[in-house]
Amino acid sequence: MSEVKRLTAPVPPGGTIGILGGGQLGRMLSLAAARLGIKTHIYCHDDKAPAFQVADRHTCGEFDDRKSVEAFAESCDAVTFEFENVPAATIELIAPLRPVNPGAKALRFTQDRLEEKTFIQSLGLNTAPFFSVASDADARRSFAALGGPGVLKTRRLGYDGKGQIKVKTVDDTVAAITSFRHAPSVLEAFVDFAFEASIIAARGQDGSIAAYDPPENSHENHILRRSVVPGRLSDGQVQEAKTIAGKIAGALDYVGVLAVELFVGRDGTLLINEIAPRVHNSGHWTLEACAVSQFEQHIRAIAGWPLGDPVRHADAAMENILGDEAADWRRFANRHGALHLYGKSEIRPGRKMGHFTTLAPLTKSPSRS
Repeated sequence: MSEVKRLTAPVPPGGTIGILGGGQLGRMLSLAAARLGIKTHIYCHDDKAPAFQVADRHTCGEFDDRKSVEAFAESCDAVTFEFENVPAATIELIAPLRPVNPGAKALRFTQDRLEEKTFIQSLGLNTAPFFSVASDADARRSFAALGGPGVLKTRRLGYDGKGQIKVKTVDDTVAAITSFRHAPSVLEAFVDFAFEASIIAARGQDGSIAAYDPPENSHENHILRRSVVPGRLSDGQVQEAKTIAGKIAGALDYVGVLAVELFVGRDGTLLINEIAPRVHNSGHWTLEACAVSQFEQHIRAIAGWPLGDPVRHADAAMENILGDEAADWRRFANRHGALHLYGKSEIRPGRKMGHFTTLAPLTKSPSRS
């Protein structure tokens, strides 16, 4: 593998951050960079990418186009990505040319659910029981070992419920792996949780950690509908969640913002569902409720700047605007709160078209870490 290029000095105002991917996260990262006087260059295969509308520069190209990717990288001072399914080969191509964060190590674990869960357990952290499945025989053996209902998930790709099937019997499990065409998968125990939460944290170039208060999240059809902060986590659970995020970030030698999705057991146990090596939907409330949002925090981290203060100054509730709801934008515009529409040209069922955040006075003192 080629030598990885390191950031030797902070990216100054007027410098350029390259972003792989042009969706809403890339869009909001670009807006945050502009606030700091930093330019952005978006690289995406979609000529209608929402981030193109707000970036200083964009390139429409495929991730496997070596010449185009190299030219993009050389136009930037540092590079990041807005979604975790960027091909590892693309990151490896850029790494000798420009500092790219988060790095290939984070992608290695987060692009493969089996690798991810094995890594999490190696840190002494909790996950639901899981088994590797790639055949009918694996499906039968794993379901028998699980001893109850579970969820079969493909090891790679899949988001917002895609590539996942709930199973209650051994026959369900065999049928599920068959429907996946025996793609390498993971069978996880179904968790009877009290609620879901997440922790969003940043790690700087110097190893410093800044974690936001964890929101409580609710989903509809496997898609995040609403994030509320503060949630029902106790003070002790909040600190445990922040410790979890810091431990994972440190083990990955991570630079940037990451999110850890959590199941909160009925006995109070925090189980890790997934790691997202990027800014996260459940952190959008930080745009209004914190002086430094998750998006600015990510730009600060990858640019080599000091991390900002993650403490919130208000309670917040963020609601996703999905699919056809975006057509009724006037209703959201007339509400008291902050409306964000992502500039997507096509409405599709369940597609994240924007979000809406409302604030309220603090009901309890925010935690500091």
